[in-house]
Amino acid sequence: MPLNKNGYTKKQRQQWMSILAKSLSRELEDAWQGMSEKPLYRHLHKPETGSIMVRGRAGGSGIRFNLGEMTATRCTIQIEKGHVGSAYVMGRDHRHAELAAIFDALLQDPLHHHKISNSVVSSLKISYDKRKEEVAKKSAATKVDFFTMVRGE
Repeated sequence: MPLNKNGYTKKQRQQWMSILAKSLSRELEDAWQGMSEKPLYRHLHKPETGSIMVRGRAGGSGIRFNLGEMTATRCTIQIEKGHVGSAYVMGRDHRHAELAAIFDALLQDPLHHHKISNSVVSSLKISYDKRKEEVAKKSAATKVDFFTMVRGE
């Protein structure tokens, strides 16, 4: 994959944006409060909440269909060095969207990328993976296997 001018790929950015969006708001707030040097930033688009259409596929891989709408919040900021960060998060948490956008912008800055990637993003991913595993365990406990018996003729 081609690297952009800051030395990361599109896929790498998609991965960290996904982690920031799926993290808990309090985890992002703790990471922000734990930063010794907070950059100045301005809103290009203040956090705003709206609805987005969620689509599914029949059988997981078949025909697409509209499943329904979901509430989401988006935000776009620019840090003092000019890097622009964007975030879309599920729900109505404006602060979550703002912090995710700030961290996205910082991760695009070569001076902050390594530090934030290794400290903030990696710990958020571990936390998310643990939550996902807990949900999977709870779901597995309620799994029902259906089977069909062939009738004789």
